[in-house]
Amino acid sequence: MFFLVILAIVIIAIYTFFQQPQFGKTVSGHDLKKIEQSPNYKNGQFQNNNPTPQLTDGASMVEVIRDFFFRKSKRSKPSVSLPSKKVDLFKLNENDDVLVWFGHSSYFIQVDGKKILVDPVFSGHASPVSFTTKSFQGSDVYSTQDIPEIDYLVLSHDHYDHLDYETIKQLRPKTKTVITALGVSSHLQYWGYDRNKIIELDWNGQIVLENNFIVNTTPARHFSGRGFKRNNSLWLSFVLSTPTMRIFLGGDSGYDDHFGKIGEQFGPFDLVILENGQYNKHWKFIHMMPEEAVQAAIDLKAKKLLPVHWGKFSLSLHSWDEPIIRLTAEAKKKGVQVVHPMIGEPFYLKENSASIEWWRRID
Repeated sequence: MFFLVILAIVIIAIYTFFQQPQFGKTVSGHDLKKIEQSPNYKNGQFQNNNPTPQLTDGASMVEVIRDFFFRKSKRSKPSVSLPSKKVDLFKLNENDDVLVWFGHSSYFIQVDGKKILVDPVFSGHASPVSFTTKSFQGSDVYSTQDIPEIDYLVLSHDHYDHLDYETIKQLRPKTKTVITALGVSSHLQYWGYDRNKIIELDWNGQIVLENNFIVNTTPARHFSGRGFKRNNSLWLSFVLSTPTMRIFLGGDSGYDDHFGKIGEQFGPFDLVILENGQYNKHWKFIHMMPEEAVQAAIDLKAKKLLPVHWGKFSLSLHSWDEPIIRLTAEAKKKGVQVVHPMIGEPFYLKENSASIEWWRRID
């Protein structure tokens, strides 16, 4: 009887914990019916185009957990505060086409008169609780207070390092329109967003926006979920076509043949923004190795590559700067132009400004 009472208390505690708003809301009702009509939703969940195991053959969850606790690089976090810059985004010249990277996969784009914010995380952590997966020292130079009114808030999928509850709540009054993947709107509506301001799309979708802006949604090779059940919502990459530029917003993705198909259909790209970090041989199907990110840029017919998904959180076992070191070395071999601004440093999209290898001055 004592054991059953303790078990009941534990179950109730876990259930109560997962009712907190940061976990979001499970898709239901009309939104679920819409999802069930997707050709990419099968057997009760979204599927990748090609078989995508969470772990590679021979790897086990026990091994992964053991490595996280006992085999993580001693340099998984920088030993000193990262260098950064900060510009007043409210005072940008409206004629400038500029990108500002906030670390990891969060960035601001002003192009052809429109302001776009992608996967913002300004809470200082990439998890449902504030005391885990904290951001690196020096990487939090911007907050939601520094963000001007946003024309388009673009959300690639619902993982905590891309969809942050605190940030999204604070940005709601500043956001005109949200563009995201099927299923993600359930979280946003739960957090107070107007359903009429959310554009929710499947792969291979298109939305024509104001002033000749067009967004095409394209596949990625990943997964989703904020709780125990995975793949209730979709994961996207995006082709952003403006009056003067074409930019690929990659979200999270393992390497696969979809990059070549996107390159054939929509390339060449003035800029491709691809994940580069938090990879491991045990989960290489859902996160690219740095060398694969370079190949993906080639497949996409990219003029320039901006690597993201590094420089703010430690979500894997490698050293914090290993992703950029490996990627730039491979890019030099393959003749791929890489831009790598510091956190907060403005990168002017139509200029060929040289980026210093700022990470080499650390540790």
